[in-house]
Amino acid sequence: MERVLSWGIRLMIKPALSARVPVSFQRFWGRVAAATLRGPKGATYRSTRLSDVPTLCVLPKTAEPGRAVLYLHGGAYVMGGFASHHKLAAAVGDAAGAQVWLPDYRLAPEHPYPAALDDAFAVYCALLEQGQPPASLSIAGDSAGAGLTLALAAKLRDNGIPLPASLTLISPWADTSLGGDTITSHSHRDPMLSEGWLRWAAEAYQGDEYAASPLNSDYSGFPPILIQVGSEEILLSDAQRVKEKAQAAGVDCVLTRFDGLWHVFQLHYGWIEAADSAITAIGEFTRAHTQQDAPERKTQGQTGAFNGPKKIKPR
Repeated sequence: MERVLSWGIRLMIKPALSARVPVSFQRFWGRVAAATLRGPKGATYRSTRLSDVPTLCVLPKTAEPGRAVLYLHGGAYVMGGFASHHKLAAAVGDAAGAQVWLPDYRLAPEHPYPAALDDAFAVYCALLEQGQPPASLSIAGDSAGAGLTLALAAKLRDNGIPLPASLTLISPWADTSLGGDTITSHSHRDPMLSEGWLRWAAEAYQGDEYAASPLNSDYSGFPPILIQVGSEEILLSDAQRVKEKAQAAGVDCVLTRFDGLWHVFQLHYGWIEAADSAITAIGEFTRAHTQQDAPERKTQGQTGAFNGPKKIKPR
């Protein structure tokens, strides 16, 4: 199944992730591809707004009182959202025994940097204002969402806001200048990403403001970090450099490399054993670092049922 999925991604997904393809079609094709993904049984989805940011509240059957995850989706800052990532977010929450909050942060090129970071920051602060203890809260993200996780942690620390209990980075895109060795060495091995598409997305998101690259953040004072990455990714060196920088800053950081696997293979939860194992490890890491039985949080904002991949009307 891994070989079939890898070739399917190479033939059906990678060609669409191109600067030559209109971003509207990239987003559409991402939603279509997400229809094949699986999520845990019994999870419920409710839409709300936190600090005016459309946010999906995911409640797995395993959710325990107080424990929560803020999940930041990937998509190179130009695509992704509820449709593409609600099943992965649910799988993470199911493994962690946690309620999950999935913000539909603003995307480039319509909303360049720092719109995505501002939205993530606003949602995190809203959760704390509603009574969510940071000791029971974890931030997780994949790809650009993992980079956004690092940027958010730095912004929280710099603003004197309590940090979460842990960070989980799935295939992090941390260097938007694309300075890693594997950008070129793995260009033919990666079945999903290309250097050209990432350069286009980086330009759309932040122009030439490479100082905004999450790899350039100061990691001192960060909570424990779990990194998962596939051996075939062009972003493999991003994950490795994040680990080195975190450890140099005195942060407890563990990196797990999955041989033969590709960018955010965890999306294929329920399809391949490696994805299931990776999600289980994320759940164990989150449980180990977050408290349970925190005070019940008040719910703010109007809510409604989430019936599949339809997005909330943009702000």
